[in-house]
Amino acid sequence: MRYVSTRGTAPSLPFDDVLLAGLARDGGLYVPETWPRLARTEIRKLRGLSYADLTARVIAPFVGDRIRESDLVKIAEDAYAGFGHSAVAPLKQLGADRWLLELFHGPTLSFKDYALQIVGRLFDHVLRQRGQRITIVGATSGDTGSAAIEACRDREAIDIFILHPKGRVSEVQRRQMTTVESPNVFNLAVEGTFDDCQDLVKAMFNDTAFRDRHRLSAVNSINWARIMVQIAYYFAAALALGAPERKLTFAVPTGNFGNVFAAYGARRIGLGIDRLIIGSNSNDILTRFLGGGVMETAPVVPTLSPSMDIQISSNFERLLFEYYRRDGRKLASVMERFRREGAVAFGTARWRRMRGLFDGYRLDDEETKEVIRQVHEETGELLDPHSAIGLKAGRELGGPGGSPVIAVATAHPAKFPDAVEDATGVRPQLPPRLADLYKLKEKMSVLPADLSAVQDFITTRLAGKVAA
Repeated sequence: MRYVSTRGTAPSLPFDDVLLAGLARDGGLYVPETWPRLARTEIRKLRGLSYADLTARVIAPFVGDRIRESDLVKIAEDAYAGFGHSAVAPLKQLGADRWLLELFHGPTLSFKDYALQIVGRLFDHVLRQRGQRITIVGATSGDTGSAAIEACRDREAIDIFILHPKGRVSEVQRRQMTTVESPNVFNLAVEGTFDDCQDLVKAMFNDTAFRDRHRLSAVNSINWARIMVQIAYYFAAALALGAPERKLTFAVPTGNFGNVFAAYGARRIGLGIDRLIIGSNSNDILTRFLGGGVMETAPVVPTLSPSMDIQISSNFERLLFEYYRRDGRKLASVMERFRREGAVAFGTARWRRMRGLFDGYRLDDEETKEVIRQVHEETGELLDPHSAIGLKAGRELGGPGGSPVIAVATAHPAKFPDAVEDATGVRPQLPPRLADLYKLKEKMSVLPADLSAVQDFITTRLAGKVAA
């Protein structure tokens, strides 16, 4: 298995090199050179496997011969051993053919744990074999940062720098990052938006000299390994409801498009998915595109669902690469025009093909709180704002032909206690293992949204550390 860049000029790489590289050298994102395919008989054989075994089996074709499948099984077993539910990614029924896929039972109570607990161990495995160390640089709109830090803390061959938009994440999200005392962890509160943080990270990767000097790597969803591992929970949910004989619809609250692209990846390798529904908050660039065919940025609006406060969804480029028939040079030109002008149309025929699979639904903050309130009254369940948006989007748009709809719950309600309490009158409590979070001392550095300032900070902190 080899990987190619969505921009078309970077050399193809095997999996382990893609894992460590993160972003391609031409500024593109890596995708499989060819998508593996699981036959229906192979999918049936996945039934009854533990979640760890299922994950290892699903990701093995993407890894190829770079890591033995027996090692993948050990990595997955270790990664999920401490999750807070025996099923790891349990399904909960909320109505007739309406389901909730709970992806918040990991150490930081976010769906990001499901991939990053694997990715951190993959880094260790590969770096140990190579005798190298790396510097991870990532941007977070809330959940990726804490999950990445938890996965990489105290690892001897990794230093990790996480940028988050100052004042634009929840207190729980911030504290899960800033209360980690590990000497290899650095938190940067950037005076700007998540898009500013993301632009800074991309700029550092595109600065070849800086990238090579510090051996930069990525953990947010520009790293293909994140997407690859997330494919597994779509298979787990679908198998529980009758796949491959039964097709399903997934409704996914979406910011950077990585989670829903993983669902698209599951479909490409053989899972029967009728429709993919995107749930958006007021930062609704994807929903507006699906509605009218034009991708156009707007100012980022702070909301109750900060992980979705994004106007430039990086992983959407991976989908566009497929719909541009893998013409990377043509796509690079289109993306450059989008960056320059802030708006672009990808062609009516291409847009209609996307609409054949994707749909979108938007909620503002008041509508989000109303969903949280209604679901609590009807079922007793507490939903965080992101999960509420995904659930409502699935309820409103449904599945074609009445196929079951699985809404993806991406975070524990206690990560956003103020919003949940405002909507329901009930303040969700953190699990016991995180009960002291509000008492711990925080450690972070506040920096302007300036590339030189961030690069100087990283260079100073890494002084004296040797990259093999």
